Amino acid sequence: MDRRDLLDVFRARLAECMARGGLTQAALARRVGLDRSTLAQFLGPGNKRLPRADTLAAIALDRQVSVDWLLGLAQEGALGAALLPQPLEIEKGGHVPSDERIERWFAEAVGYKVRYVPTTLPDLLKTDEVIRYEFRDYAPAVPRTRIAVASERLETQRRPESDLEVCSARQGVEIFAHGEGIWRELDLEPRRRQIEHMMELVTELYPTFRWFLFDGRRRYAAPMTIFGPKRAALYVGDLYLVLNSTEHIRALAARFDDLIRSAVVQPSDVVKWLGGLLREMGSRRRRVKRRNGMAHDGE
Repeated sequence: MDRRDLLDVFRARLAECMARGGLTQAALARRVGLDRSTLAQFLGPGNKRLPRADTLAAIALDRQVSVDWLLGLAQEGALGAALLPQPLEIEKGGHVPSDERIERWFAEAVGYKVRYVPTTLPDLLKTDEVIRYEFRDYAPAVPRTRIAVASERLETQRRPESDLEVCSARQGVEIFAHGEGIWRELDLEPRRRQIEHMMELVTELYPTFRWFLFDGRRRYAAPMTIFGPKRAALYVGDLYLVLNSTEHIRALAARFDDLIRSAVVQPSDVVKWLGGLLREMGSRRRRVKRRNGMAHDGE
């Protein structure tokens, strides 16, 4: 950001702070110990200088924003990072605030490139029965809410201005297809329907939805979402670590770029690759039937 842009951002955000607090120039100048004419100069379109560091700090402290935000170096005002509870304990009848906030972030990022490393399968591609399986041990409202969230994200992705990139380990999808790990108790048929559902949606949504698969033996990525230049959220178990520093967002975006470069299955090949998994699942089913038939004949 050059100096002219920096001054423009500072002036706009200082004016925004005053408007939010319903403050006049005189009132803010008095609160931060600044001469009114000096504050007016900072707000003027012809201003060519920034306040001193102590003045910037006084304004930030009074308005409860960060200096980085005032200078355009962060996309959120109050904090450079925050912990947001993961919305699992949901009261009957609706979303919790963190759930609503995350969906708002997806909506706000429409028009920007959103980048996403899922915990398991991409949420907007999941069938209702897979979501119910994942959240079966929670209160009844939880799977209903997660189904609604997945549906909302799918509808957002269907908007022509949406742009979503997903990166995940191919082994995670293979584990699902084979019914291993956390999917061990999910029957074969729901898993087959899920693979077929993903093939249909990937075909429908491409190219505004692009799914890259990397080799999990060579790369690791923590679950995260990067909402364009606005913010990023890292999933850390029962919490989201929310980052809005421009530096942090760029660092995570660079990490995502590295995952894309290392992808072993490109978005244009995902449907074909999923089809191979589906055929493999069919072969396994036939082998199981033959073994069961042989066991029954030997009784």
